[in-house]
Amino acid sequence: MDDPCRLYLITPPVLPPGFADQLAAALDAGDVACLQLRLKDAPRDEVKRAVEALMPIAQARDVAFLLNDDAILAAELGCDGAHLGQGDGDHAGARMLLSGRILGITCHDSRHLAMLAGEMAADYVAFGAFFPTSTKEAQYRAGTDLLEWWSEMFEIPCVAIGGITAANCAPLVRAGADFLAVVGAVWNHPEGPAAGVRAMNAAIVEAAGAA
Repeated sequence: MDDPCRLYLITPPVLPPGFADQLAAALDAGDVACLQLRLKDAPRDEVKRAVEALMPIAQARDVAFLLNDDAILAAELGCDGAHLGQGDGDHAGARMLLSGRILGITCHDSRHLAMLAGEMAADYVAFGAFFPTSTKEAQYRAGTDLLEWWSEMFEIPCVAIGGITAANCAPLVRAGADFLAVVGAVWNHPEGPAAGVRAMNAAIVEAAGAA
């Protein structure tokens, strides 16, 4: 692999009290490429407050701050970019709106959707779910063959998502995932989020070394 696989951190579905301090500790614990704020169905004002509180923490550590679902709000608030699902508005319009910023697109288990996203100049495509996950109901299941195909055929980075932990991530790293998107593996780690980041990074390094 030319570029090492990196950690892509997604916030919990509901932010607990004191989350800003937890986030700072997690980001200080090891390499994290980006943070996606994902507050499904939260009121717009709540999302804006979360962006204002959390984005400076990420950006101060050179961690890209992405907003889930809403390219317009991401541009308005100065986020580093947005992550959009297949049903999250006009992808082509989002690409223009976020010119010079990051646009990631969910592609489930579909080669076709990924190629469309690539043609639209997405900065990354996201595949999954690779494993069962309690974060959201997974309607799609992707296999490592999808990562292998994409990484061999295209230069655009790919993100693997869905139930990924330090214990099961090795095949995804070896298959060519550029980023591993995690939620529970960090925020629900029994020794705390910082330990979760350290464990994920150690597992990525070990898997890459064995590739």
